Amino acid sequence: MLMHASLAVTPAGLPLGLTAAKFWSREKFKGTKALARKVNPTRVPIEQKESIRWLDNLRLSTELIGAPERCVHIGDRESDIYELFCLASELGTNFLVRSCVDRLAENGGTTIAQVMADIEPSGTHVVRFRDAAGHAQEARLAVRFATMTVRPPIGKQKRYEHQQLQIIHAAEIDPPDHRAPLLWKLITNLEVASFEQAVHKLEWYARRWSIETFFKTLKTGCRIEDIRLTTADRLANCIALACITAWRIFWMTMLRRAKPTGAPTAVFTETELRCSTATELYPESLKTRDLKG
Repeated sequence: MLMHASLAVTPAGLPLGLTAAKFWSREKFKGTKALARKVNPTRVPIEQKESIRWLDNLRLSTELIGAPERCVHIGDRESDIYELFCLASELGTNFLVRSCVDRLAENGGTTIAQVMADIEPSGTHVVRFRDAAGHAQEARLAVRFATMTVRPPIGKQKRYEHQQLQIIHAAEIDPPDHRAPLLWKLITNLEVASFEQAVHKLEWYARRWSIETFFKTLKTGCRIEDIRLTTADRLANCIALACITAWRIFWMTMLRRAKPTGAPTAVFTETELRCSTATELYPESLKTRDLKG
């Protein structure tokens, strides 16, 4: 069983909680790969693919928040799905995803990559991060952006309309030899009319790493992959509770960094504070007792 989760995060990086969580099994989609061997994968309806989860969560998240115009749905290369672009337009919400497909562009006789190859960089932007070994890294990126007509895959052009979207490419300048160079290719329906707006979207996309931190807490801290329950429903319920725990740990961590002198009442309820005080004063009260006692 797998889970696809959507996490609400403020521009400052504070996680507000999950907006959607979808559980599924690959057993349901076992025929999709066999079908893809016979026909072009782009001709397989999205409803028959595991990637439908991206659309389901976008719809559920937008419905839960109730203000689609305020939402920006950020996803990695798995979310580069033309149907997602169309659904966002239909719901009146926004998306910012990392592209993995060189889509048809303009009149259909060229592609996004070919158009962007003729765009001059508008400036450079420095990002700081840690590599796989945890070492601090710094990269200087050349930023290019453009607005263009993006067309659906050939097999879906009768079903979906072309869209006017913004493309941002950020490529590392003079990357070191010990790691792969940074290259972000983003596609969005948000306005990108200046270098500053392009950098703003790069900073927003960097917030996508929050979901990785959440899953690390869920898997390493809550150890959900070690849970052994006999039914999928019980497992899903247990993981759902662990999701609340993982989010709250993440939330408290970010609050602590933002306001190190904040009051405990900003995080805990009065009941929780009383329980915490009682535990500190009377640790023996936590000893296991006979349930009949």
